[in-house]
Amino acid sequence: MTSNNTARGLKKAIYGGLFSLLTIFVLLGYFNLTAREISVRRSVSPPEARPARTLSVRQSDNRFAANENLVSAWSTSSSIETRPAYMRVERDDDGKPLALQTSIVRFVPTHRRTQGLTVDLIGAVHVGDQAYYETLNRRFQDYDVVLYELIAPEGTRIPKGGSEGGGGMIGGIQNGMKSMLDLTHQLNHIDYTAMNLVHADMSPGEFSQAMEDRGESWLQMYFRELGYSMATQAGKDNSGDFSMLRALFSRDRTRQMKILLADQFEQQEGMVGALEGPEGSAIITGRNGKCFEILQEQIRRGNKRIAVFYGAGHLYDMELRLESDFGLQRSRECWVDAWNLEAKN
Repeated sequence: MTSNNTARGLKKAIYGGLFSLLTIFVLLGYFNLTAREISVRRSVSPPEARPARTLSVRQSDNRFAANENLVSAWSTSSSIETRPAYMRVERDDDGKPLALQTSIVRFVPTHRRTQGLTVDLIGAVHVGDQAYYETLNRRFQDYDVVLYELIAPEGTRIPKGGSEGGGGMIGGIQNGMKSMLDLTHQLNHIDYTAMNLVHADMSPGEFSQAMEDRGESWLQMYFRELGYSMATQAGKDNSGDFSMLRALFSRDRTRQMKILLADQFEQQEGMVGALEGPEGSAIITGRNGKCFEILQEQIRRGNKRIAVFYGAGHLYDMELRLESDFGLQRSRECWVDAWNLEAKN
């Protein structure tokens, strides 16, 4: 009996590790935002940021709240000691899931010398409802500059309409998730041709070098997630063993699969922590460092309303950097519906 339980626990941990790693890559954008997997167009130089807008923050927020029914109202937010969430499942009073949501968190200066500057961290899930990406496109119009992730050569511009995903394993996973969950790719619907969108990520060569410098590999990442999965399985009963099978054979399969995956996304913080390790990682720490070098450059150019549009798994490290390196603090937050999880009538 003991050996059977051990074998069952190990099998669950192995599957859990694979599922966790897949979830992490979706959250961090590696699968969806790797230049080798999409059609890209090189520009000679990164686009110049637009002149700073004269529209006030209050006017912009009121207009946005009035027109966007997928976005919650702004709520007051302050720096907190516990690790905040950047993705959540909204539920009704009975606990039934309504939507997977990503956050928009606003940061403002603590010093007068940088008054007028706002930086919004906009969490992304890279496979979502088309309405989610359309909402973000409209939101992006209110910023002087939007920094976005893409492991690609400097100056790469994603053509309008993006790509259906490349070949090989990564493209297959993308297209499989899109079909299975009745969702769409971020690359298909975010308008990366807008002049205020600026590439702020590593090139493939920089990323490979960063992994090599840290002694990292994809296999190492898997074993970290395997260890996390084994640790989280300890003490759990077997009630969730057949959740995936129940979802696959449900008459409401698409929705049930989305709910199952959305629940995993809510546990992303532990999975990201396992992936990072004590010294950070190239996929999070390294890429965030590159992004914030470009953020500093945009601030020097005089841009005041700035957004950073990155996978939700990146945002905790980014928040710490904004507080320690830029003298910014949390001000408020709102939430955007990325997946509709409500049952159809």
